[in-house]
Amino acid sequence: MSTKFGGYTGCIVKVDLSTKEISEYPWTDEQRELFIGGKIAAAKIIGDNVGAEVDPLSPENMLAVVTGPFTGCGAPSSARFDISTKSPLTGYLTSSNCGGSFGFHLKKAGYDALLITGKAKKPTWLEIDDGEIKFHDAKDLWGKKTSETQVALDEKLKSKTGKIVIGPAGENLVLYASITSNERFAGRGGVGCVMGSKNLKAVTAKGTHKMEVKQPEKFKKLTKKWIKYLKSHPLCGDQLPRLGTAGLMSIMQENGQLATKNYKYGQFEDVDKVSGETLARDHNITNKGCLTCPIKCARTVKVDGKEVKGPELETLGLLSAGILNNDIEAVFKWNYEIDELGMDTISAANTLSYAMEANEQGLWDTGLDFGKIDNISKTFEDIAYRRGIGDELANGSKWCAEKHGGTEFAANAKGMELSAYEPRRSVGLGLGYAISNRGGCHLNGGYLILVEGLSLHVNPQTPKAKADFTQVFQNMMEFVSSCGQCLFTTYGFLPPILLKKPNAWYTRALCGIVPHIGWALRFMNKFPGALAINLPVVFNQSKALKYITGMKVNFGKCMKIGKRGYNLERHINTKYGVDASKDTIQSRLTDENQIEGDNTTKVPLEKLKAKYYKGRGWDQNGIPKDKLLRKLKIKED
Repeated sequence: MSTKFGGYTGCIVKVDLSTKEISEYPWTDEQRELFIGGKIAAAKIIGDNVGAEVDPLSPENMLAVVTGPFTGCGAPSSARFDISTKSPLTGYLTSSNCGGSFGFHLKKAGYDALLITGKAKKPTWLEIDDGEIKFHDAKDLWGKKTSETQVALDEKLKSKTGKIVIGPAGENLVLYASITSNERFAGRGGVGCVMGSKNLKAVTAKGTHKMEVKQPEKFKKLTKKWIKYLKSHPLCGDQLPRLGTAGLMSIMQENGQLATKNYKYGQFEDVDKVSGETLARDHNITNKGCLTCPIKCARTVKVDGKEVKGPELETLGLLSAGILNNDIEAVFKWNYEIDELGMDTISAANTLSYAMEANEQGLWDTGLDFGKIDNISKTFEDIAYRRGIGDELANGSKWCAEKHGGTEFAANAKGMELSAYEPRRSVGLGLGYAISNRGGCHLNGGYLILVEGLSLHVNPQTPKAKADFTQVFQNMMEFVSSCGQCLFTTYGFLPPILLKKPNAWYTRALCGIVPHIGWALRFMNKFPGALAINLPVVFNQSKALKYITGMKVNFGKCMKIGKRGYNLERHINTKYGVDASKDTIQSRLTDENQIEGDNTTKVPLEKLKAKYYKGRGWDQNGIPKDKLLRKLKIKED
C-alpha cells in the first residue's frame, strides 16, 4: 500500500507463524495522520485485533514491532522503535521502546511495521531481506544467550543486519523477559515472553530501501540547528554525556527520591560508592549512543575483562540502594548477566527486593537477604531457567505477593514493577506510576520527577497542578515516541537558562508559580488545537514531522496526537479490565510517611486521581467518556 507522505515505506507486513502466511496489513494515510507510528499506531492495531478474551501467551496474541516517520531519516536520536503486545505480566496493553538498530533496518527492508501472530511448530527465526521473508529452523539457536544469538546470526548471514532476539528467559516464558537489539533492550512488560511463546527466537532485517523526505533542504537545516542545540543543552549536552542516566542518583539521594531497601527509605548511606560520578570517574571506558544520537548517554564497563554495556540509572539504583548493596562492580556483573539472559532489569531487581523483604518479614523463606550478594547471580539464572525458587520469581512481585503475602511492599503498578524513583518525595510521579497505561513506569507516567527535583525544583510534595502537568508531559512524550525518537530529546523543552541558574530569582520565581497555573494547563490539555503555533528551538519535532512527511502540523496538533494516543491506550486497557481500582501503588507509598510525622511525604493518590480523571475527560471510575473518544476519533460517531 503506497502513501503520499514522506518518512514511511507505505507498507506494514503481517506474519502468521502458525500458517506461515505473509500478508500486507491495511493502513491508510488517514490512519498515519491520526496515529503517526510507534506505540500509538501499535495500540490502534492491537486494539483492533486482540480482544479481552485473548490470553497473552496464546497464538492469538499479536507482537507489533512498529517504527516512526523519523526512523531512518536522520533526525537526532531517531533510531527508536516500539514493540507492543498484550502483556503476560499485567494482562494489559504494554509497549516497550528500544534504541537498537532493528527499526532502522526494518525500514530499509521496506516495512514500517512487522506484525507477528500465531505460533511456530518448532523454534524459528525470520529473515527479512528487501521485502522477502524467509522462515528458518532455530534449533541451533535455541538456548543461546542474547549476544551469542546475535553473533551466530551474523555468521549465518555473512553480514551485519538489524536483529531482535530473545534469550533463555524468553524461551522459558519469564513474564518479564525482554527483547534485545544490539546492546539495547525492549525490556518492559514481558514482550520477550510473548516472542518466546510463539517459538520465535529472532528476526533479522536488511535492505536497500531509501526513505523520502518531503522537504530535504529545510529538514537538513533544521537538523543541524537541532543537534547544535541539544549539544549545548545542560542535560542533553553535558549531564547525560558526562555521567549518563546514572548521574541522577546523587540528585535523587539529596532529594530523598532514591528507592532504598525496597522503597522503605529514600536515601542510601553508601550512595557515593555506587553513584554515577563513581561510575564515570573510576569505571567508564567510553560513551556510546544509538544510531543518529548526538547525546551518547550509554556507558561501557568491564566485566570479567570484557567490555560491555554499563547499567542505566534504574539498574544501578535498584541493584544497589534497592537491595542495600554498595559493590558497584557487582551491579555491572548482574546487569550483564540479566541482559545476556534476556530479562527486564527493573522487574528482576524489584522482584528480588520483594523476595528479600518477604524473607525478612518471615512470610516466605527465600534465602535472600538485604546486603547479601553472594547468591544473586545464581538467583537470576534460576529465574531465567525457572529452577527452584526462580520458577515463582519469574512471575513477578505482584504474583509472588498474592501467593506469599506482602502486597503492601510489592513495588508494582498494574503488575509491572516500579522504576528507581521513590515517589513519596515526588508525588506527581506517584500519580504517574499509578495511572500509567503500561504499569509502574516513570516515562509513561509523565515523569513529573523531572521538574520535582531532577532538573527544576517545583515543590515535590504539593499536589497542586500535578495532575495537569502529568497530562501535558504524557501527551508530549506519547507523540515523540510515536515519531520514533528518543525521549531524552524532550529535555530540550526545558529552557537552558533555568537549568544553568537554578538559584536565580527568575528560576525560583517560576518554580514557585508553577503549582498555581493548573487552570492554564487544563485549558491546554482540553483544547490542544488552540496552540496552532510552532515552538522555536525547544520543540523542533513539529517542524521535523512537517518537513519529513509533508503533513500540516504544529505544536498543538502534536499534543493532540499525543493526547489521542494516551486515551487510545487507556480505552483498550478498559476493555482488558482496567478501571480506577487498578490505578494503585503499594500502600507503603500512600499510607506511610517517608519522614516520620510529615504527612506530605506520602502520595495523596486518591486526591490526585480524581483531578486527573476529571482533567482527562474520564468518568469517576477512570473510563474515558464516549464524547472524548469520538472527539479524538478513537470511536466513530
